[in-house]
Amino acid sequence: MSVESYMQSVGQQARTASRAMARAETEQKNKALLAMAEAVASKRDELMQANEEDLQRGRSNGLDAAMLDRLALTPARIDNMIEGLRQVASLPDPVGEISDMAYRPSGIQIGKMRVPLGVIGIIYESRPNVTMEAASLCLKSGNAAILRGGSEAIASNQALAACIRHGLQVAGLPAEAVQVIETTDRAAVGYLITMPEFVDVIVPRGGKGLIERISREARVPVIKHLDGICHVYIDSEADLTKAINIAINAKTHRYGTCNTMETLLVDGMVADVVLPQLAERYHELGVELRGCSRTCAILGDIQAATEEDWSTEYLAPVLAIRIVDGLDQAMDHINTYSSQHTDAIVTENYSKARRFLREVDSSSVMVNASTRFADGFEYGLGAEIGISTDKIHARGPVGLEGLTSQKYIVLGDGQIRR
Repeated sequence: MSVESYMQSVGQQARTASRAMARAETEQKNKALLAMAEAVASKRDELMQANEEDLQRGRSNGLDAAMLDRLALTPARIDNMIEGLRQVASLPDPVGEISDMAYRPSGIQIGKMRVPLGVIGIIYESRPNVTMEAASLCLKSGNAAILRGGSEAIASNQALAACIRHGLQVAGLPAEAVQVIETTDRAAVGYLITMPEFVDVIVPRGGKGLIERISREARVPVIKHLDGICHVYIDSEADLTKAINIAINAKTHRYGTCNTMETLLVDGMVADVVLPQLAERYHELGVELRGCSRTCAILGDIQAATEEDWSTEYLAPVLAIRIVDGLDQAMDHINTYSSQHTDAIVTENYSKARRFLREVDSSSVMVNASTRFADGFEYGLGAEIGISTDKIHARGPVGLEGLTSQKYIVLGDGQIRR
């Protein structure tokens, strides 16, 4: 079978399955999710073995450290996967929820009902845990899913697909409700994003190049963010112990994620005190620092930051640092260079915190917390299908509600329009 024929078949099966998923009961969907969690737990060794195949192949193919980190299925990540499935099962089912019911002068009642989007195509690179996150959220929100992971994770994704099929079978749901694409041929992506007759929404998760391509070529709506240029601003009225801990965690907890801090902004009134302490910690952790002229004057032998550094998502142990004079300059920098993903302020001044929340135009804005919390699991969504920096439909971590839409419903008792 050609790739085109294969993708057409996948699309047709997904469309048919989406109708069954739209009418599936909450209990049935939860049963599938819990069975998937049990399958992951029982097949932990098989998953690790499949993932090791991918890692060995990745090393042989010269994948960099950040990509290998994303590819790895560690015991902790498998535990998070299991917990995420159980958490999604415990969440309220948004499908069928009715809101805003109100009578009109004619006597009819008008309201809104939350409904699935239909068929969701997810295209992602490296991270095999996305397979389970996407499957769980699409399933609970009553959608069918077509999942196209990267070729570098093919063994891991197929092992996870077996766990998904088991869960669907246990619950009596169609096996085609979640399909993990089996071919590594790149042409499959081109067909997936140009099948509006079968696919309702595309969610790309990967590098900027992938997302730009999909946004440019897709013939169906796309939920996306291009990159994660995240900032932490240490205010003149920050608790410096909090500030240091947050700045270290936001950068070094994981380097290869979109919610990792890439630029640190420090108020000039505290820069002399806080920057040497941070520089020492970053040096111990192997982080390369690039600073503005004022930062270089304080820290000495570090690389001078260029204009390009302020708009770069490193996904690596590299950090740009700029000293600013007050909140307004910090927010000007953020609103100029931020990718509108996640930005944070560290301050004990309530008024400044409120201004930062109101005036920074990002999908997640934080006070006294690490940017690494910008995640569906940490937000209590169970998992996330991705991060959206768009302003229409969904914004921030996209969970169950972001995978549904609303339609108007009208209840009458024989009324006719006069």
